Amino acid sequence: MGKTGANCEELQEGRCELVLYQRSNNYATRTLDTEYESPNAPLRIHCKSTPFAEWCQLDPKDATKVPESIWKLLYYLFSWSYSTYLLFFTGYPFFYDPPSVFYDWRKGMDVPTDIAVAYLMQCSFYCHSIYASLYMDAWRKDSVVMLIHHVVTLVLIALSYVFRYHNVGILVLFLHDITDVQLEFTKLNVYFKYRGGVYHPLNDFISNIGCVSFSISWFWFRLYWFPLKVLYATCHSSLRSVPNIPFYFFFNALLFILTLMNLYWFTYIVLFVVKILMGQVEEVNDVREYDADAGRKAADLQKNDEKLHWKERKHLMNGIVKDKRL
Repeated sequence: MGKTGANCEELQEGRCELVLYQRSNNYATRTLDTEYESPNAPLRIHCKSTPFAEWCQLDPKDATKVPESIWKLLYYLFSWSYSTYLLFFTGYPFFYDPPSVFYDWRKGMDVPTDIAVAYLMQCSFYCHSIYASLYMDAWRKDSVVMLIHHVVTLVLIALSYVFRYHNVGILVLFLHDITDVQLEFTKLNVYFKYRGGVYHPLNDFISNIGCVSFSISWFWFRLYWFPLKVLYATCHSSLRSVPNIPFYFFFNALLFILTLMNLYWFTYIVLFVVKILMGQVEEVNDVREYDADAGRKAADLQKNDEKLHWKERKHLMNGIVKDKRL
């Protein structure tokens, strides 16, 4: 580290900005805020680290979406890896033999600890997701459908645990989380295609590959394997293994609602592919873009956010106040 430069012209206003410089011309590695209570008071220094998205010089519109995508990518990667471990490395036969989810089923049966851990993790995540969809995440065209999805999923997870349909639940989570991993990874590469106004072809190539992989996985896992393995087991095999099984129509209705939402989102994928083939779209982007008015209001609120006292701030959307409209 070379010299330390200070701009203390604002001392009379009680603030002083210190900037650390490197020996080369590439500087501004860290910004420190200092405050003075009085001329004789000790100096207090607060470090303000630059947000990762800003450090990467992303477009402001993309920078607001990066924290959400990184968080979801890490969570879905861990949760899908754990469900993969349960289905393929612990002796549970549910994936290869879906009717086995109801073998030896009885009311009040014990839930294995490893499955209970997965349920606790998923319930916690979707409780947070409902709150985040309302107050934190970027508001998009399909946010209402996403909110409904989170509510339906949380109800399915909680009640399937209560009524001991946990074996089906693990299979459902495995078939859904893999596409979310690919989605968030692809979105991050879309956001990182342009950094500092410079085009990065590697991120563009990865996002294109991710888009193809995501589209295939969505169809294969959610629209082919999900009905073949889950709906077949819950609608047909359950009655053969457990006649008069409790809440048969209720749980199957929720699973069909989940299927309809998967079909709804698949229309976005199909329309996007059609636009690419017809030359209407030249690059991969998030087709669920912000509502234009909400985006403008969010940008204005972001500029004024630093001026607000912390008690006056509303719920934040990863650093900006969200314009919540259902």
